[in-house]
Amino acid sequence: MICGRLQPPRGLSVLLMLALSLPRVAVAVLFYSTADPAYNTNAPTGVLTNSGWQFQGRWGLFLGTVIAPKYFITAAHVGGIAGDFFHFRGVDYSAIALFDDPNSDLRLWRICGTFPGYADLYSSSNETGQAVVVFGRGTQRGEEVVVPGAVSTSLKGWQWGPQDGIQRWGTNLVSSISSASSAGDLLKCNFDASGGPNEAHLSVGDSGGGVFIKEGAVWKLAGINYAVDSPYNTNASGAGFNAAIFDEGGLYKQLAGNWVLTPDLPQDLPGGFYATRVSAHLTWINSVVQAMQASDPPPSLFSSTIIGGPYHKNTDAVADPNTKTVTLPIPPSTRFYRLLGCDPTRISSINTNGTMLIIAYQ
Repeated sequence: MICGRLQPPRGLSVLLMLALSLPRVAVAVLFYSTADPAYNTNAPTGVLTNSGWQFQGRWGLFLGTVIAPKYFITAAHVGGIAGDFFHFRGVDYSAIALFDDPNSDLRLWRICGTFPGYADLYSSSNETGQAVVVFGRGTQRGEEVVVPGAVSTSLKGWQWGPQDGIQRWGTNLVSSISSASSAGDLLKCNFDASGGPNEAHLSVGDSGGGVFIKEGAVWKLAGINYAVDSPYNTNASGAGFNAAIFDEGGLYKQLAGNWVLTPDLPQDLPGGFYATRVSAHLTWINSVVQAMQASDPPPSLFSSTIIGGPYHKNTDAVADPNTKTVTLPIPPSTRFYRLLGCDPTRISSINTNGTMLIIAYQ
């Protein structure tokens, strides 16, 4: 999997999104054991039953995780606007408001309606060493990455392949907690050759997917896919490539705009992926969810200078659900208006009062 956007910590150079000129974000789950594009495309079973697949929903080209009756969480860098639909268990829910964590890449979205179920949040600080199940959408496994040696050529990993948008799951272990100045604490998971058949890395398109850890009998949301180690190169010049690497030895890695050779040692030096650590942001998450959990907000006003749009939210508009009116300054030129709310709503009249425009709705 892979995601996308922010400036990662030293050595973390790829976010898992689509804008590959930016630091690379996560896209799709890639596996050490197989390149089969149909591998792990259904919900996990056995000991991994109910490990988070049931709480993933499609948000554009990415994923989000439902965490409350009216909220899902994803990565801020994957974007989206109010009015977009979050597809969860066969139903489209309209997103009506977003809330960004000032200290991380986490973004909460409030929806119209009520979700039929939601994930518990991991609150312990003992993630290091814990087994995880991770979810994403994006690329298949691509071409082999090899480094010529004195005796033979060594396989180091695989480039990102074609992006297909199919949801997949994989497993890994939290190897450490790292941090980035703009992203806060991150769970790091190494891509190890000895990780078993479901050992997974991420690529572009995996951003926003959930990382789950089992606590007692319950799998809980512990991270949101953020970024990966990349790009790499086989020499000190050129654009390089993005890849899932289980041994960086003998490869060049981009650091501060320069290609730096990683010594090829007897032991593997795995690359990895990074997920925003949920336990470090529980106070912010709970403050948003608890403040606006009870009732749906009044409709939001959007306007455009042409009837066909695009329409943008009027941040200076004030809605009064008691009088069913929206008040805002009279615009300097012709505007076309739309209301977006959880209930079916239509504009019934538009009047002026001094310098203010008053829009009534039903």
